[in-house]
Amino acid sequence: MFNRQKFIQLILLSSIFSFCVTCKIGNQSISTSLKNLPDRLYIPPRQDFRIAVISDLNSQYGSTEYEPEVKQAIALMSQWQPDLVLCGGDAIAGQKASLTKSQINAMWQGFDRYIAAPLRQQQIPFGFTIGNHDGSGAIKDKTLVFAAERELAKAYWNEHQAELGLDFIDRTNFPFYYSFQQSGIFFLVWDASTHKISKQQLEWVKETLDRDLAQQAKTRIAIGHLPLYPVAAAKNKPGEYLAGAEELRSLLERNQVKVYISGHHHVYYPGKKGDLELLHAGALGQGARQLLGSDLLPYPTVTIIDIEKATSKLTYTTYNAKTWELITLEQLPPSITGEHGTILRQDLSSNNF
Repeated sequence: MFNRQKFIQLILLSSIFSFCVTCKIGNQSISTSLKNLPDRLYIPPRQDFRIAVISDLNSQYGSTEYEPEVKQAIALMSQWQPDLVLCGGDAIAGQKASLTKSQINAMWQGFDRYIAAPLRQQQIPFGFTIGNHDGSGAIKDKTLVFAAERELAKAYWNEHQAELGLDFIDRTNFPFYYSFQQSGIFFLVWDASTHKISKQQLEWVKETLDRDLAQQAKTRIAIGHLPLYPVAAAKNKPGEYLAGAEELRSLLERNQVKVYISGHHHVYYPGKKGDLELLHAGALGQGARQLLGSDLLPYPTVTIIDIEKATSKLTYTTYNAKTWELITLEQLPPSITGEHGTILRQDLSSNNF
């Protein structure tokens, strides 16, 4: 049967080499030139709920600008049409003592201009976790090292909280840790901007996962900036992944969390350990890194997750944002062994070894 809508979409996509997307914010116009896109961008078959995962968007310290791949990905949301965009942290480029309040606020304004506002215009809900460069929770001598950055991050997100399009369950500690639901899917966001999940936060996590709204949801998703296990050679050391990972994984597994989405390592790897899927979102901004134990060249990524609600099956479609070609599972190593143990590729089991 002739599908007119699909035919028109293919005609439009077939000519995408360079085009211009303009969005208006107040009295300003923003033009983003999209170059180096393929003549046909693959759009995966849609399931019941679609999430676009982006992470580590920032550039050099203090930058208010974003890489072309970031701007391209935001413009392409109109093609993917996600029900939700999730950011794995590091929306801005802070975590530097010499940055002034005005510089940090300027970075949040830049984030709003290039990322948040275009998503608001498209009416796409936006969830996120705080990264170490957004407002690190690092503590020294019982004092928050980057307390000022956290306050400015909190001020920005509280100002825009009502515009995120999220159905909040608990926002008492927003934007650092909170929970929400979208279309019957439960989301838990914890503050993994440092390698330690505080006792207070851990108690909140346990209580939140034990609530009826969490237990009744067929699909449960957790998101935090630091991963449970290292996947980048440069980050294969304590402090760059979460302390007590096995205990945290066990907690998520016991509460039937389907996947933990993280960033920080700047490398894409869809892994799993035990019953928990581990989506390590690659960096979309500067600084893509090399997979641990692999000779694959680094590349920026965007991942589309399609969820089949009845079975909680997650289907990942991931793009190399330099070329907009697909990254297949077969291109990735079957397992990654780091300082903190081995994780398998998402499609494999221990029986494959």
